[in-house]
Amino acid sequence: MDEFAAKGYKNASTNNIVKKAGVSKGILFYYFKNKKELFLFLVDYALDFIKKEHIDHLDEEEPDFIERYKKAAQVKLTAYTKNPHVFNFLATVYLNNEAELDKNSRDKLNSYYLESRAKLYKNIDTSLFREDIDQKLIYRIITWALEGYQQELMAGLKGKDMTKINFDPYWEDFYRFLKVLKKLNYKAEEE
Repeated sequence: MDEFAAKGYKNASTNNIVKKAGVSKGILFYYFKNKKELFLFLVDYALDFIKKEHIDHLDEEEPDFIERYKKAAQVKLTAYTKNPHVFNFLATVYLNNEAELDKNSRDKLNSYYLESRAKLYKNIDTSLFREDIDQKLIYRIITWALEGYQQELMAGLKGKDMTKINFDPYWEDFYRFLKVLKKLNYKAEEE
């Protein structure tokens, strides 16, 4: 996954893959006919991991949009900590719109993306939002802010041993960020 994430499908080297895996090229091609079959296997594995460890744990019952996003971030970080390679790999696949994906992989990727988005937006209590700003714009502002925050966080954690990081300061910063988002986009809480 690291090789494909770093170089994309076309530039990924099976020589580098077997070297990092500590296996012979013969063993690799015993299990996979070619690089494309390996790539598609990894896409399928990564998507199943994301579904099981992230999407299936999203809370659709929380009516507060920012609270739901907060819980989703916690679930995603837990999954990322278990296997950051999956997220890096799929981000590359998704962002590069890999032409090497077969129809099954493309359909599965799109289906999981739509399912996760639906779980984030379903049954949101928009009465919490400010009334002087269009609700769709509030959704977009919150989403952009949280996705930008997430990208900055992931970039800062890249290459670090996730098992040795104390996440408490990160969570404290994230919670402060969410409070500001609520203050800017939600109705003032009644005293």
